[in-house]
Amino acid sequence: MSGYVILVNYNGWRDTLECLETLLRSEYRDFRVVVCDNGSTDNSLERIGAWAAGTEPAQVGKRYARLAASPLDRPIPFVRYGKAAAEAGGDRDENAPLILVECGANLGFAGGNNVGLRYALARGCDWVWLLNNDTVVEPQALGNLVDRLAGTPGAGICGSTLLLYGEPSRVQALGGGWYCRWLGLAWHLGRLGRWPQRVDRDQVERRMSYPVGASMMVSADFLREVGLMCEEYFLFFEELDWVIRSRGRFRMLYAPDSVVYHKVGGAIGTSSHPGRKSLACDYWNVRNRIFFTRRWYPAALPTVYLTLAGALLTRALLGKWDRVAMIFTLMCGGWREKGAAVTLTRD
Repeated sequence: MSGYVILVNYNGWRDTLECLETLLRSEYRDFRVVVCDNGSTDNSLERIGAWAAGTEPAQVGKRYARLAASPLDRPIPFVRYGKAAAEAGGDRDENAPLILVECGANLGFAGGNNVGLRYALARGCDWVWLLNNDTVVEPQALGNLVDRLAGTPGAGICGSTLLLYGEPSRVQALGGGWYCRWLGLAWHLGRLGRWPQRVDRDQVERRMSYPVGASMMVSADFLREVGLMCEEYFLFFEELDWVIRSRGRFRMLYAPDSVVYHKVGGAIGTSSHPGRKSLACDYWNVRNRIFFTRRWYPAALPTVYLTLAGALLTRALLGKWDRVAMIFTLMCGGWREKGAAVTLTRD
């Protein structure tokens, strides 16, 4: 089975290069990488192209030097497309291992990935691995995802074991998370547990409501039947929406031995502590909690609004009055104006 790995880059070429250094050393070899650049202002595509040509070095963290120890021949052939050309499948005669795409603007997580997904579908992919650019991967990570997806009848989407980049003995998520519709809140399965550990794969799959989007593989059949990610979210809740749209048609899986190390929130200031969340993280989390609930579970809106009132009070106690005003505005109908209140920046 051949496929594509999609990385969305936004002013994060250093992270992307570190990811590529480990990804291109994967034991499974039948894949191509598509880097979709979401309107970066730091010359990201030029730096990535220079790295591929062999003139730009990449820094791999000392803890992960072993993942980049084997030789990686450069120059690495690459092509560069604009958004429209990429979505049409590019030049049919090219077969470069690395594709660089200028999206032209910040399209968000779903929008950036969808550009790459259209390219992969137009090229006749078997599967696509959506992988955050702020990750590094074990050599077996890709192959284990492919084996799990290909070896399971009716499978459509599969998650990895995500470990914290800065503390790899700690789990970010075992495959995915569990979502409580009545609160509008999600919890990553196995969060902050120790690794390595013995994992009951079947139990994890029974509990999973969605795969964590930092590393999830989807089949071409899933993409053709369910469609691409909903771009209305921009950031957060896309995976959950995708799974709900696929209910009853495809199985959701977990590949425990697909191990990925994730920097977690490096691009947008994600944090479980309300005092450390960036404005972008707070905005999209609250906005999309309301949007998602209205779309799929409208009966849960009263209890979801109660939890949002609690979030509003917490921000007030922290003295974050700009967040109080923002959350209040979103609760009063401001969620309809996608992105009106905040521009996503790299914090």
